[in-house]
Amino acid sequence: MYQALYRKWRPQTFDEVIGQQHITETLKSQVRSGRLSHAYLFIGTRGTGKTTCARILARAVNCEHPTDGNPCGHCPACRGILDGSILDVVELDAASNNGVDNVRALREEAVFSPSVVKKRVYIIDEVHMLSTAAFNALLKILEEPPEHLMFILATTELQKVPATILSRCQRHSFRRLEADTIAAYLQTIAKREQMQLEPDAASLIARLAEGGVRDALSLLDQCSARERIDTEAVYSAVGLAGKRRIAELLDAVLRHDTEKTMTLFSRMWMDGKAPSSILGEINSLLRDTLMLHIAPRAGHDLISGGFEDKTLEAFSKRMTTEELIAAMGTVQDTLGSLRDGKNPRTAAELCLVSLCSDIGGDSVRQLRARISRLEEQMERGVPVNMNARQVTAPVPEIHDPVEVKDLPEQNEDIPEATEHSDETAPEPNADPVSAPVSDLWPQIRKAALELVPVDARINLEDESRVSGRVEGNLLILETQNAFLMGRFQRPDVMQRLSDAARSVSGKDLRVQVREREEKARETRSLDDLRQFKEVHFISE
Repeated sequence: MYQALYRKWRPQTFDEVIGQQHITETLKSQVRSGRLSHAYLFIGTRGTGKTTCARILARAVNCEHPTDGNPCGHCPACRGILDGSILDVVELDAASNNGVDNVRALREEAVFSPSVVKKRVYIIDEVHMLSTAAFNALLKILEEPPEHLMFILATTELQKVPATILSRCQRHSFRRLEADTIAAYLQTIAKREQMQLEPDAASLIARLAEGGVRDALSLLDQCSARERIDTEAVYSAVGLAGKRRIAELLDAVLRHDTEKTMTLFSRMWMDGKAPSSILGEINSLLRDTLMLHIAPRAGHDLISGGFEDKTLEAFSKRMTTEELIAAMGTVQDTLGSLRDGKNPRTAAELCLVSLCSDIGGDSVRQLRARISRLEEQMERGVPVNMNARQVTAPVPEIHDPVEVKDLPEQNEDIPEATEHSDETAPEPNADPVSAPVSDLWPQIRKAALELVPVDARINLEDESRVSGRVEGNLLILETQNAFLMGRFQRPDVMQRLSDAARSVSGKDLRVQVREREEKARETRSLDDLRQFKEVHFISE
């Protein structure tokens, strides 16, 4: 009968456990010296060796002829525990035995001495699933256990285990294994199983396993039907060919092709993909692209392996760091809202439409993304429309895995330079404008007073502190001093002023804040100064 690889090659001694030497060496030393704890707590993500080490420890403490802290595997105790015939070693799953009655029955049974071996051992997997009452019942026997009793608890969620339990256990944290370590182990297993495993395929499986040996062996088992296991075989066997549709979806988003984006999303939804799953995979693609973008040398060790390198490299060239962060923030915010939303499909569609229209958005994080895009284009000499909400630059084509058509040519309107006399020369940093439209400012100020924060509203109400005017497509604010100028140049205030101007004028006005040019200072009279209590006059 065929046996799964992760079961067939499960380590039988501490020396066979890979990547957890900081734990196995400690446990071997305790077995050799006999200084064993009555309760252990093994912590770590799935597939890192928690249950395996618990079973090895249970055999080692009962082995008749231990070898350097390892169970011999040949004595009656080792063989009996391994085949399950010795009932003094019990393995429980707390997910299905989490009630207080289960723990009470365990406690009543545990007081009896073992019938065959030296110690009665209870291995409780996923211990965080126990109820509060069950934990309290377990605490009673952990406080004063009999000498013949040992508990080995295992959990993937340490934060759910009560502090009273933690304080009575010796804790060992199992860490995720490095991809290189897992890849080398897979090559060893493949040789023993007479599989032709390519090194690139082994590395890909190791990255997909996310630090877990059991997951890696399961993936290798899934690919074992192929005569020669290469990267393409891995992608096909584990269903990652579907990831290319996610890459195609993100490609449509970056091209602002809302129709294609909605079509692709609808097809995946009809195929049975949950909206949260689609957004989660987009987020993974953005995350891997970000890792490759900010750390090109070490990026391949940081990525999850769910997407082909060519795809990530192409997207990395098309997006700035700030744009990637902004897009991930938008997707993650939507994923968080899906838990409470009644219509996840609509929420996901709104998220994609928002990304299509402007991957930057309006938050401070997203404004930085838009600024970074403008800076990058200006450095490359690409003409940009500073009044445009979204600026699109030429992007490299992705030939594999996403087929991309040529971008349409840009037709941005760039005003031609005109000659001006000294009398009619425009002010610096201002667009060529028409005659001032003075009657718009009072209406804009009235609308802005309902939108801006309190501190800006107080100053905006005082014309001596802040005055304004509209010139063409430019809304100019002049402040009394540099301090007020800084207060009004905040992104949130600028945005709300722009919204107020749009509501009044019906068009987008670029907001510019300046410090007012003061006239010649007039000498204040003494009577003007006497109104301030802080001013004291000293008679001569």
